[in-house]
Amino acid sequence: MHRARQTDHGQTKCTAAPVQARKGPPTRTGPAMEREVQRLRAAFQTGRSRPLAFRLQQLQALRRMVQEREEDLLAAIAADLSKSKLNAYSQEVLTILGEIDLALEKLPEWAAARPAEKNLLTMLDEAYVQPEPLGVMLIIGAWNYPLVLSIQPLIGAIAAGNAVIIKPSEISENTAKILAKLLPQYLDQDLYALLEQRFDHILYTGSTAVGKIVMEAAAKHLTPVTLELGGKSPCYIDPDCDLDVACRRIAWGKYMNCGQTCIAPDYVLCEPSLQDQVVQKMKEAVKEFYGDNIKDSPDYERIVNLRHFKRIQSLLEGQKIAFGGETDEATRYIAPTILTDVDPEAKVMREEIFGPILPIVPVKNADEAVKFINEREKPLAFYVFSRNNKLIKQMIETTSSGGVTGNDVIMHFMLSSLPFGGVGSSGMGAYHGKHSFETFSHLRPCLLKSLKGEGANKLRYPPNSQSKVDWAKFFFLKRVSKGRLGLLFLALLGVVLAVLLKVGAGAPSIPGAPTLETNSVL
Repeated sequence: MHRARQTDHGQTKCTAAPVQARKGPPTRTGPAMEREVQRLRAAFQTGRSRPLAFRLQQLQALRRMVQEREEDLLAAIAADLSKSKLNAYSQEVLTILGEIDLALEKLPEWAAARPAEKNLLTMLDEAYVQPEPLGVMLIIGAWNYPLVLSIQPLIGAIAAGNAVIIKPSEISENTAKILAKLLPQYLDQDLYALLEQRFDHILYTGSTAVGKIVMEAAAKHLTPVTLELGGKSPCYIDPDCDLDVACRRIAWGKYMNCGQTCIAPDYVLCEPSLQDQVVQKMKEAVKEFYGDNIKDSPDYERIVNLRHFKRIQSLLEGQKIAFGGETDEATRYIAPTILTDVDPEAKVMREEIFGPILPIVPVKNADEAVKFINEREKPLAFYVFSRNNKLIKQMIETTSSGGVTGNDVIMHFMLSSLPFGGVGSSGMGAYHGKHSFETFSHLRPCLLKSLKGEGANKLRYPPNSQSKVDWAKFFFLKRVSKGRLGLLFLALLGVVLAVLLKVGAGAPSIPGAPTLETNSVL
């Protein structure tokens, strides 16, 4: 069985069972692992995680953990990514606290039964959709935002009433270790993680290559997956836009976290006449953000490890560097960089950059930009800058991507009411806010019928007849207006049904209804 390499270290299993920390290697296989999962599933099947009060208590405990151990969490992120405490707080902790508060406020509403629209045949019955927990979840986190990409989906899984296993990335080992230490202290949960056993849902954040491995493993058990992958998120700059604002926002999104953001703008498409202006405005924005000596700025991070540093560095080979390009292997520093007149077939355009390099590809106009985007894999995000809202919406309608932000970048991620996810090779499924709750829930359709009304139910019993078919068409296909006439019709139909159910014959005619053959129907 394949295993996701970047998530093999520092795992934490979160269950509805008593907390128990275990010593030994971080990953186990074979019968021992299978027993752990069986024990986890048995804990879920007791129903302990289902009550709303338990879910709310766990969410409150998770919030307490983040607040009380904030300094430890920020220190771990700093050790992994050279990220300042202020940036780590605003990019990760703040998002988590907001997500928990939303779940605490809205969970009673999310978990409540949802009335379903009924047809004439079921108008006297009770129909609703009841969210229910799926069971044992597996959440595989990513290293680039190691706290939020593990804890944010955990919030939704807990809110939905599931048992959960978290598997942080081994690349962000300090954050993985602190999560393994803290979660059992605050939540009613165990340690451990794995990929070989059967789960009820898997959420993976990371590369497309590993996403395929996760999906292959899940397919053996028909386990549904949510895959938050990557891709080359394009950014189109229309000549009719505020170039100062556009370049400032693009620079913020591109160079935040040293470009190691899954929805960072990967490359820019613009008309050739705009290219030099974009470079100049981007330079000004970078200086505004990081000062004259970028390397000494506390707001500019480093590449996570040497392997990724060398990969990103290799993308600069043979390229026309208009700005930046400086590298320092000893500190894994790569300066904010802009490439111009980039060949669409160059290596830097064939893979997700995931670093502080921004290629500019000249296109004639918006139509050519759309064609360029559509000839490639569907991206995780798409960005358009223009004063013309009609153009923005036209480009949205003629392209496909996981999400879109117009006149900004990344900000659609910040709105919990919007689902966050990919499409095609950039992923499947979505989460955030209520969408996380629904991802980790089964929306169970429920219909509660009365034991009365058997006369009308004979429509579906054999032997069949044309009269029964005509009545079935009437009941199933008839749509009743909610206006005054519609309500009068329902009242009349109610009287007729009452007569039919009581005496079984002699039914008056109903406008628009077929002729009743009482012997064949009742």
